Amino acid sequence: MYIDSIEFFPISIPYTHKEISSQVHRSGVSDVIIKIKTSDGLIGWGECCSGADIYSVLKAAEAMKPFVLKNDPFEIDNMKRKVYWDGLWQFRKGTANFVWAGYEMALLDIQGKAVGQPLYNLLGGKIRDEVDYFYYMSQGPLESIKEQAIDGLEKGFTVFYIKAGIDFSKEIKMLRTLRETIGDSCSIRIDVNTAWTQYEAKKYLSELAEINIDFIEGPIVAEVDAMRDLKLHSSSIPICANEGLWSSEQAYELIAKNACDVINISPYWVGSFFDLKALAMIASMKGISICKHTHGEFSISAMASQHLFLNLPSVVMGNQQTAYIMDDDIATSVIPISSGPKWGVPKGVGLCLDVDEDKLRFYADKFAEIGQFLPYGSI
Repeated sequence: MYIDSIEFFPISIPYTHKEISSQVHRSGVSDVIIKIKTSDGLIGWGECCSGADIYSVLKAAEAMKPFVLKNDPFEIDNMKRKVYWDGLWQFRKGTANFVWAGYEMALLDIQGKAVGQPLYNLLGGKIRDEVDYFYYMSQGPLESIKEQAIDGLEKGFTVFYIKAGIDFSKEIKMLRTLRETIGDSCSIRIDVNTAWTQYEAKKYLSELAEINIDFIEGPIVAEVDAMRDLKLHSSSIPICANEGLWSSEQAYELIAKNACDVINISPYWVGSFFDLKALAMIASMKGISICKHTHGEFSISAMASQHLFLNLPSVVMGNQQTAYIMDDDIATSVIPISSGPKWGVPKGVGLCLDVDEDKLRFYADKFAEIGQFLPYGSI
C-alpha cells in the first residue's frame, strides 16, 4: 500500500457570533482540509491550521506533497524528517507545524482504517473514557454575560472561559457577574493573550483572587523567566502558558524550567501528535497539567485531538473547543461538544469520522467567494 493522491480544500465556515479578544477579531474559521487516498482505496482526512494566512498554509501543504506521495502511510516519522530536513521546512517551523499536523491526522486516519483500530489505540491506548470541554463566553453587557452563563449551565458546562486583556475595569465586572450567576461550584478561566505587562498582571491578579479563577492563560509575554517569576508571585491563581509553546523546543523549555502550572497546547504548536504526547508526559512528571488548545477548528481537528487527549496524563477539565459556536461543519455526524461539555470514546476506526464531501465542496466554494476569515477582521 502506498499514497496515491493528495487533495487540498481550503474552506471557510462562519461562527454563530464574532470571536473577539485582545488579539483576535474574526467571524469564523478558515482551514485547509487534506484528503489522502492510498493505492488500495483507503481515504484519510486531515485539517491544517490556517494561522495568520491560509494561502501560505496551502502553499506549504503543496510544497510538502512530493515528500508524501508514493510513500507507505505507516512511515510518518521518515516522511516528516524529509519534509523538515530535505524540504528545508525546519527554517519555517511555525508554518510547517501547522501544516504537518494536518498531514499526520490524515496518515493516522489511514493507518487506523488499515488495521481496523481507532486512532486512540494507535497512540498508546486510552487512559480515560471522556474529556471535558469549556463553555466559550463572549465579552458583552452584563445582561449578556448572565444569559450566556445560564445557557452554559443548562447545557451542563462547568468550566466557563472568557477573553480578557482589553479593558480590565469592564472585565472585572463581567467576571463578578459570571461568578454570581454560575455559583461557586463551577470554574472560571480567563485568557489574556499576553496583553498585560508584568506590572499589570501582578496588580490584576490580586483583584481577581476574590473571584476564584481556575487558571489564567497567557497573562504576559511568553518569556520563560518572566512567566516563572509571575508563577512564583501568584499564590492563588495558577498560571497557564499557551503563547510561547510554538515548537517542541520552546514547549520543553517552559516545562523544564517549571514556568507555568498548566500548558495549553495542540498538535499544531509542535507539528505532531507524537511530540505533543511526549511533552505531555514530561509535563506530568513536573506536576504541570495539560489543556487542549484550539485555534478555531472543524470536526476533523477536534476529533483527532479527542483521540489524543483520551491518552494523555494530567488533563484538565474544560478543554478548549469552538464546536459550540460553529454555524455548521463538514462531518456527516454531529460531534458531541457541539451541544455540551462531555465527549466520550469515539466509535469506529481511524479518526472515527466521515466527511460529507458535498458540504466540503460547498464550503470550498464559500472560501472561493469570501476568502479567509481573517484573524483581525476588517481593517
